[in-house]
Amino acid sequence: MEYRTLGSSGTVVSTYALGTMTFGNETDETGSHEQLYRYVEAGGNLVDTADVYTTGASENIIGSWLAKSGARASVVLATKGRFPMGELPNDVGTSRRHLRKALDASLTRLGVDHVDLYQLHAWDPITPLQESLSFLEDAVRAGKILYGGVSNFTGWQLQKACDLIDRRDWSPLVTLQPQYNLLVREIEWEIIPAAQENGLGLLPWSPLGGGWLTGKYSFDEEPTGATRLGEDPNRGVESWHRRSRNQRVRDVVEAVRAIAEVRGISMAQVALAWLVDRPAVTSVILGARTTAQLDDNLAAAGLHLTAEETEQLDRASDPGAADYPYGGPGTAQRDRPLEGGRS
Repeated sequence: MEYRTLGSSGTVVSTYALGTMTFGNETDETGSHEQLYRYVEAGGNLVDTADVYTTGASENIIGSWLAKSGARASVVLATKGRFPMGELPNDVGTSRRHLRKALDASLTRLGVDHVDLYQLHAWDPITPLQESLSFLEDAVRAGKILYGGVSNFTGWQLQKACDLIDRRDWSPLVTLQPQYNLLVREIEWEIIPAAQENGLGLLPWSPLGGGWLTGKYSFDEEPTGATRLGEDPNRGVESWHRRSRNQRVRDVVEAVRAIAEVRGISMAQVALAWLVDRPAVTSVILGARTTAQLDDNLAAAGLHLTAEETEQLDRASDPGAADYPYGGPGTAQRDRPLEGGRS
């Protein structure tokens, strides 16, 4: 396992994090504990959860493992709040009222007095941003969290947050948790530059594109059985009906497959190795149903692609920005040669 700092902070984390969205839902408590033990044995130290994951069950499972294993001192613990945890109007959002209740409940379920990283799980169009960010600052000062982060913010939302924090001289955000993989690269246009400008590290979720980058889905036959798309072929952005008709998705999957066959490794390991070396990435979040899946993912630790392999994947996965503002002509307007001149 390799390590990097958690964004611009001084805390060190492994380049692969353990995501726990499956805990209590697709993975029972015994299987979840097995994954946690396997992960830390492999050198991993960043465990990411959220209150909304199986309505608190994921945090409860992690809490019982922390109590049993005694691993709290070595684990960098991250959780999130924002999404509904009840039916009342104030059971959702990033208001001070909801976040206070959400954080306290998370600490109780996890059985800890603080978490290392607390993240706003998504933008809240109703709550003033100053209210949400001032809560994070107060939580840092109270010792309930060490760092604040955000998830699923767009570029302008992230920049607005960082500017407000800078003006108020509050503790800076250290991470952004976005969806990022070979099939979802549009965040490279604005979101990643905003993160880099402000010193935030990326914690990419869905690094395998909902399973598409593992090669387990056929483009010609609707999936069935105990897989996420087998249980729901129209599941979100991963939808089989949409992606199976997309030529770019086919090109990316075939490019990943070709490198995997030459290397003699799994397609998942190729996709993870590409992502872990992208600019600004701090730690890639692994999400597995089974320990066997986690073992295969962890085999990517320390794996790096050659420049030629990276270029092959970059070319196949290029989302094809229009000429303006993100394509060649638009990019050229924001550049200039050091030596000057009119050409």
